[in-house]
Amino acid sequence: MFATHDFLKSARDGVLAVTAALLFVGSAYAQSDPLPSWNDTAPKAAIIAFVEKVTKENTPDFVPEPERIAVFDNDGTLWTEHPMYVQLAFALDRVRTMAPEHPEWKDTQPFKAALEGDMKALAASGEKGLVELIMTTHAGMTSSDFQKIVTDWLASARDPKFKRPYTELVYQPMVELLAYLRANGFKTFIVSGGGIEFMRPWAEKVYGVPPEQVIGSSIKTEFRMQDDTPTLYRLPEVNFIDDKAGKPVGINQQIGRRPIAAFGNSDGDLQMLQWTTMAGAPARLGLLIHHTDAEREYAYDRDTEVGRLDKALDAAAIAGWTVVDMKADWKQVFKD
Repeated sequence: MFATHDFLKSARDGVLAVTAALLFVGSAYAQSDPLPSWNDTAPKAAIIAFVEKVTKENTPDFVPEPERIAVFDNDGTLWTEHPMYVQLAFALDRVRTMAPEHPEWKDTQPFKAALEGDMKALAASGEKGLVELIMTTHAGMTSSDFQKIVTDWLASARDPKFKRPYTELVYQPMVELLAYLRANGFKTFIVSGGGIEFMRPWAEKVYGVPPEQVIGSSIKTEFRMQDDTPTLYRLPEVNFIDDKAGKPVGINQQIGRRPIAAFGNSDGDLQMLQWTTMAGAPARLGLLIHHTDAEREYAYDRDTEVGRLDKALDAAAIAGWTVVDMKADWKQVFKD
């Protein structure tokens, strides 16, 4: 009887020990997983393999830390861009705010379309109309005044679909990726077609990317003394468009090093990925986010005016870039 009891007790203790060990291993794995919001599919494996390759010393693909440069598009790559770019939503709201001082806008395009919410007419105004809209709503003030306007707007504005602040609609898997790269000696940059001074006020808090590592489109500014205070005044003139072929130019001007990893989601990122990956050794990574999840976010690629992914998607198959299927490869899209 006692022998049987001792045997059962030993067996039970053994099972408990094995269970505890398995739980410990599972917990340790969960804690050590650098990308917990990514499914264990090919894109996650490609990212980790790349990072391990370029950080392993005494190997052909090892890259010293100062040269570990990773560049990220913003709209559609780090945060949501549908149904319209966040900065366009900001500009339209600015038109409505400024309209009482401009009664002529009721009969003047593109402001009439903006006030009436006529997106078709606004789109018909083309690039010229959009530039006029941006110049009018983003200039005529100091840089510090503009920064406050952006910060205040983001604190109160809400996305029409998700009813959440735009700064909460950042992609959790990409936030983890930024942190993972930085933990492995990478310097992470945002390279966006959006306005540089629109992104700088909040990029560090939201992404961990400091303002000096944000590259974007800009308008001209000039130094002015206002009431004995030195200021930078924003002028209604385009300085630089950081989109498409402008992205490699902006990278070269501000960083001075060719990246070894580039992340985008649209044809506007095509040249940035080409510039990054088509340079021979060492190992390089190009990655595209493919929006395939209509339930958790949006599904779109070739047939859209916002974030069109057409030529770059075709190029990915030829260049060997990693394509992330948002629906299949991400456990979650936004942080809960």
